[in-house]
Amino acid sequence: MKQVQKDAVCFVVGAGCVAPDLRLSVCRNDLLIAADAGWLTVEKMGLDPHLVVGDFDSLGHRPDHPNTVTLPTVKDDTDMHAAIKLGLERGYTRFALYGGTGGRLAHTLANLQLLDGLARQGCRGFLVGDGTVATAVYNGVLDLPSSMKGYVSVFCASGTAKGVTLSGLKYELDNTELSGSFPLGVSNEFADRRARISVENGTLLVLWQADDVEENLLRTL
Repeated sequence: MKQVQKDAVCFVVGAGCVAPDLRLSVCRNDLLIAADAGWLTVEKMGLDPHLVVGDFDSLGHRPDHPNTVTLPTVKDDTDMHAAIKLGLERGYTRFALYGGTGGRLAHTLANLQLLDGLARQGCRGFLVGDGTVATAVYNGVLDLPSSMKGYVSVFCASGTAKGVTLSGLKYELDNTELSGSFPLGVSNEFADRRARISVENGTLLVLWQADDVEENLLRTL
């Protein structure tokens, strides 16, 4: 497996809608993957992806790209999941997923599950779209800088999450249990100070308002 820089990012652009003014800051050590019709989005941005992957049912044809991975139409993995696996194989631990929200609710939920899967592998994934950024925390801690503004929500991904502590937010919790069937953590707010979200046992989904992931935040969380 390739050794990549700690702050390197694997960008995956899927077939869903993205902000029309989206521009990705792809650095030398990053990996850019277009998933199915995400190829069109990447083309519009004037970028050349390192890999193109999918069964291309959304795109309608196999793209003319030298590094194309064609998937069968009958498969267990979504195109987004297949792209993430390719990033993991190449040693990446930070993922930014675009074009994975809106449209079919089932695919948005599937991509939120992928964040959980990445967190359980010791990686960090960000799902960006519809003015929201989502990430997952598994048996660990997420620190967010004091510069962040607006609403932030914290949900138990499934079952129960134990030992949940929220500090530095408008509404704080101390060693609390959250349930996947009761949205206690919805619509909290940043409070102009460094925030910490932690869970001792379980997975939390953390969502905040943003049209994009700030570059420094993406590479440090």
